Amino acid sequence: MATRPREALRRYLAAETGTIRKDARFRLALVYPSPYRAAMASLGYQTVYRRLNADPGVAADRAVLPDEPDAPGPLFTLERELPVGGYPLIAFSVAYEIEMAGMFRCLELSGVPVLREERGPGHPVVAAGGPLTFSNPVPLAPFCDVIVMGEAEETALELVRAVEDAGGRRDQVIAALAGRPGFYVPEVDGERPPPVGQAPDDLLPARSQIITPHSELTSMFLTEAARGCSRGCTYCVMRRSTNGGMRPVPPDEVVGGIPPEARRVGLVGAAVTDHPRIAEIVRRVVEAGRSIGISSLRADRLTDELVGLLARGGYRTLTTAADGASQRLREVIERKTREQHLLRTAELARKHRLRTVKFYMMVGLPSETDDDIDELCRFTRELVRIHPRIAYGVAPFVAKRNTPLDGEPFAGVRLVERRLERLRRGLAGAAQVRPTSARWAWVEYMLAQGDASAGLAALDAHRAGGRFAAWKRAFEARGCKPTGPLARVPSTSELIALRKRTLAERAAAAE
Repeated sequence: MATRPREALRRYLAAETGTIRKDARFRLALVYPSPYRAAMASLGYQTVYRRLNADPGVAADRAVLPDEPDAPGPLFTLERELPVGGYPLIAFSVAYEIEMAGMFRCLELSGVPVLREERGPGHPVVAAGGPLTFSNPVPLAPFCDVIVMGEAEETALELVRAVEDAGGRRDQVIAALAGRPGFYVPEVDGERPPPVGQAPDDLLPARSQIITPHSELTSMFLTEAARGCSRGCTYCVMRRSTNGGMRPVPPDEVVGGIPPEARRVGLVGAAVTDHPRIAEIVRRVVEAGRSIGISSLRADRLTDELVGLLARGGYRTLTTAADGASQRLREVIERKTREQHLLRTAELARKHRLRTVKFYMMVGLPSETDDDIDELCRFTRELVRIHPRIAYGVAPFVAKRNTPLDGEPFAGVRLVERRLERLRRGLAGAAQVRPTSARWAWVEYMLAQGDASAGLAALDAHRAGGRFAAWKRAFEARGCKPTGPLARVPSTSELIALRKRTLAERAAAAE
């Protein structure tokens, strides 16, 4: 039984290409708090692994959450099969709120106290970074000595240097990094994280280091086509105000960095199809005999040429985001997509013989009513007349920090479930509806809008078994109260005015 986790790691390693094994004066454990298949699909995690190991004095060994929930400890690294708890630095990459539970489990398996205040001089420095830092890292504060904010290509190495120079002494690491741009040190900063950091353009694009068939993106090489986004969608943490807008990567750098052995290529970014030369990049990938995937297709940027190239590159499902159930809601969230763009998407999919058209949707948006859901059902009938296979991936809206919709209440589990059922009934026989859980969206909301006490509640829920009822009890016991539904539904003009007023107030406070 005790050898099971190590045997699984060996099977994964045997199937990899690009694994880095090296000797160096300083080693750290780079931990992803979800199983291996998710870790190897994370371009950010692979980029930091690649970047740290490029330094001759540093070796970053990976570790992941075991596949089996009841796997015994200790947690081992992949490259060296060493216990994670024996490394001087444990650095987590956290993508979204509920992965905090995986972080707790990894620390437990490593024999490291989960709470920062319970660690002593002999324990490793515990750090975290990743996409979660773009929105709200405060719930991580009770568990981390240091949190790396935003893009980490440079700051990850600064963190390593600080730990090495301090000889692993946590107090000296905290003193060295407190107040330095890009670092959130909870012991000093409390619950006021600094702005996210931005990597220099000459360190772009991020690229995969490891290709493996055991990734959720099977044997796919990932590379950025652009970083950031120039759009203003009010729900999105990657909107233009977060980190300087979109930074497109020149086609020669995108294509030139693809290794010869890569047969499947994924172009990654918040708004890949906004790249001014996206068709050229896709054409060069496809004409080299490779299949292609794109992380974010925007309906208003699809062209006959681009969809034709995607079909040649192996696309069978054309997936894009519609977000709001009605045109009115799309205007509320400042989404540029219009009905004509969605109709055109279906037309292009039919022309290039793609099997399915899939749209990502949100329910529970501010001011949403049953009429908006009914409009989507009506509009879907138009889409089906163009393309017979329409599917919706539906997620409840969760307000995130650092967006204009920050602070908006969760619509409520019962209301979201009722809207989903209305959508299912309205689309019966016309389109597939694949929703995510309203209950777990509420948990995500509580963490996304929470403070350090929400993080402590997450630990309580984890220790109580991690079921939804345990999360609900933990939030209540810690006094983490949801904002609750709005007393009345505001009009579209009121919502837009509120967004403008909020943005103006934040700009004035920043000055």
